[in-house]
Amino acid sequence: MMNRNYLVFLSLFFSFNCCGILNAHADWPEKPVHIIVPYPPGGTTDIVTRLIGQKLSEEWKQPVIIENKGGGAAMIGTTYVAKSVPDGYTLLSTGAGPHAINISLFPKIPYDPVKDFAPISMLSINPLLMMVPKSVPVSNVGEYIAWIKANPKEANYCSIGSGSPSHLAAELFKSMAGLEMTHIPYTGSGTAIIGVLAGTCSIFFDSVLSSGPQVRAGNLKVLATGNKHRLPSWPDVPTLDELGFTGYEAFTWGALLAPQGTPIEVIRKTQFAIAKAFTLADVKKKFEDLGAIPTASSPQELASFTQSEIIKWGKIIKSENIKPD
Repeated sequence: MMNRNYLVFLSLFFSFNCCGILNAHADWPEKPVHIIVPYPPGGTTDIVTRLIGQKLSEEWKQPVIIENKGGGAAMIGTTYVAKSVPDGYTLLSTGAGPHAINISLFPKIPYDPVKDFAPISMLSINPLLMMVPKSVPVSNVGEYIAWIKANPKEANYCSIGSGSPSHLAAELFKSMAGLEMTHIPYTGSGTAIIGVLAGTCSIFFDSVLSSGPQVRAGNLKVLATGNKHRLPSWPDVPTLDELGFTGYEAFTWGALLAPQGTPIEVIRKTQFAIAKAFTLADVKKKFEDLGAIPTASSPQELASFTQSEIIKWGKIIKSENIKPD
């Protein structure tokens, strides 16, 4: 699914033309389309959505307005879209937190991540970096573990929110490393990074896209990545799996959804525009520079992926007895 953008685009192009789907709802969109980001500005989801939103606007010749509705573990913005009119003019840019984690983390949530939404397409896979502030006197994971054991007062970790992949990635590391650490949740990557730079915590798991600029500026140090394999853009950074944390894998992802009941022609037209955008050289270059992996998919592939993520994170939440803060 992750590396078939061009093939997806071609298959969609021919199927749309053969079946006449592009002629259906030909006037949509006739007014601005709103994409809701259930996080504050500055985070991974926000950045990816704005990049894609610009291309959708160019394709549709209509404004695509990105609205940040953060808070409530991303449930405020997500619920807003779930209850919106299913006409294609209100979409949701989401990820693992609201659509794969909350359902296992909280006893009850105000939406069903499967039944209340119509999948459109994946947008990105966003590798996670394990980082420490430049003030922390370590250069690798082994040194960090030894330093924390010698300085237990420094055993705090920041996250972009309770139950977020950033939170669970740190919990998984803490468990596998045999450390006792305190969780300090923020409301998104932007605010969490400020906290990390201020010395509030000694470790932070976040996407390359959000925190990469601070790493390149020398304000954060990368000790490892949560991917299975080393990242082409960070070839000298080891994975936690190869450092002895066998089986460790944590990344974030982005996807575009619509309220359940949105006309299938609108969903396919949106999917087509996303697949087309990922064939553009400037889009590929922007994603590469940011450290994200552009990822188009069919609605069916996104639905299957979401189900697998719900199972994956549900097991971690249960085994580590993770509760929302």
